[in-house]
Amino acid sequence: MSTEHYFSEDPQAPLRKTPLTLTLRGHTVTMESASGTFSPGHLDTGTAVLLKYAPHLPETGTFLDLGCGWGPLTLALALESPDASVWGVDVNDRALEVARDNAANAHLSSISFAKPEDVPSDLLFDVIWSNPPIRVGKKELHSLLAQWLPHLKPEGEAWLVVAKKLGADSLQEWIASGAAGDFEASRFETSRGFRVIRVSRRSS
Repeated sequence: MSTEHYFSEDPQAPLRKTPLTLTLRGHTVTMESASGTFSPGHLDTGTAVLLKYAPHLPETGTFLDLGCGWGPLTLALALESPDASVWGVDVNDRALEVARDNAANAHLSSISFAKPEDVPSDLLFDVIWSNPPIRVGKKELHSLLAQWLPHLKPEGEAWLVVAKKLGADSLQEWIASGAAGDFEASRFETSRGFRVIRVSRRSS
């Protein structure tokens, strides 16, 4: 059994693609997932929960899918708000390559897929969606969120989906403590063993 993780930068496992027909926020698309990425072969439950419960998006703005994998959340953002500028960010080269192909096949030209270091440092986001890579470990996860949550615009919101059994409540408490910046974090929804957490800048 491979010890390789979906958050490996350069997966060495043989590439196997799986075609999928998915309905993302009311839009039906054909996509491919890939081995060596997060949730190969199917749409994972956490992503499905976030797609169901995250509120309606602004018509325009700059959006981020943090830890985009092969792109279901990224495509959902672009499909729901075609006039927005959407970024999908991941460390996994294979995931980014497959996500780019999925966006091209869906004729979505408003999406930019990039590794974290290739995103402009001054870019700010109206909306961040993320099914974050919990299995990187608490230290790395906290570092990831401390890096990206400050990229929210003053009125922006982040929506995270985290399994309850993998520490959703403690992560919410950590964000609300101010460790990632001056943010409020609240439980928005619980479904199928997952929490949807809303993050916004703390009111002055």
